[in-house]
Amino acid sequence: MVDKNSENKARGGWLSRLSPGVRKVVKTTDTPDNLWVKDPDTGEMIYRSDLEAALWVTPSGRHMRINAPTRLKATFDGGKYEAIATPDVPEDPLNFSDGKPYKERLAAARKAAGRPDTMAIGYGTLDGTPAVVIVQDFTFMGGSLGMAAGEAFITAAQEAVKRGVPLVCFTAAGGARMQEGALSLMQMARTTLAIQDLKANQLPYAVVLTDPTTGGVTASYAMLGDVHLAEPGALIGFAGPRVIETTIREKLPPGFQRAEYLKEKGMVDKVVTRHDLPETLGRILSILMDGKRKAA
Repeated sequence: MVDKNSENKARGGWLSRLSPGVRKVVKTTDTPDNLWVKDPDTGEMIYRSDLEAALWVTPSGRHMRINAPTRLKATFDGGKYEAIATPDVPEDPLNFSDGKPYKERLAAARKAAGRPDTMAIGYGTLDGTPAVVIVQDFTFMGGSLGMAAGEAFITAAQEAVKRGVPLVCFTAAGGARMQEGALSLMQMARTTLAIQDLKANQLPYAVVLTDPTTGGVTASYAMLGDVHLAEPGALIGFAGPRVIETTIREKLPPGFQRAEYLKEKGMVDKVVTRHDLPETLGRILSILMDGKRKAA
C-alpha cells in the first residue's frame, strides 16, 4: 500500500533543502501523490512505474496485492481476453446497517474499486491453453464473499462448461460478507456445487491462492481445486494467526499460514512467483486437458 505521509515527508525533505527561489518553481503539488510506493518489507521508496512493470513484485520479493484488471491482463497471453459479465443480484436484501447503511458501503466500494463487486471474469489463453479465469479483487470490501461473488463464480463455472475449458480462480478474501448474513454463507455450498459440475464434465479446476485467502473462501472453493498454487508469502487460512494465538494461548511457528509453510504441510502443491504463473498454469492445464481428451 502507498504510505502517503512518508511520501510527503520524503518530497518535503529534498524540497526543503532547495533555495527559496527554486522552491517557488518546484512545488510539492507538481509531483503526483502516487509517484512512489513504499516497500512494506524494507521501507524503500520504489518508483511506481518500475513497480507496475514488475507486476507489483518489490525488489525484496514481496508480492503486493493487485486489482482484478491488472491480474487478468497479467495472466492472459498478450494481456488480451474476453470480459465476461457478472450477473446482477439483489442489493441489501437484509436492509443491513452497522452504523452505516450497507447500500452506502457498496456505493463507496464501487467508486473506490471502479467495479460492481469483488469478482471479475475473463476468457482467453494461458500459455496457449484456453481457460476461463475468475479473479477475486481484495480492493473491493476485502474480497468478501457475498451473493454477487457467489453468482459470479457460478457464472464462470457455467461458462467453462459451455466452452469446454478449464476454470482458474485467483482467490483473495477476508471471509464472508457480514452485511449479507446467512445469504453470504450459502455461497459456500453453491460454489461447491458449481465445482461439482466442472468435475462431472471432466474439466480441470485450478486455484491460485493470493494474499490473503481466509475465512469462508478458504473453507469452500479455495480448497477444492484439482491443483493449488500460491504466490510467495501469501497468508492462507481460516482464522487469522492472531485469533488462533489468542484462542490457544500459544506462540505459532514462524511462517505459520504462509504459502511456503502450507506447501511443506501438503495443502499447497506449488508456490509460484507472479511472473511464472501464466506459463505454469498453462502447462498444468494443458496436461490435464490432454488427459481429458484421451479419456474421451
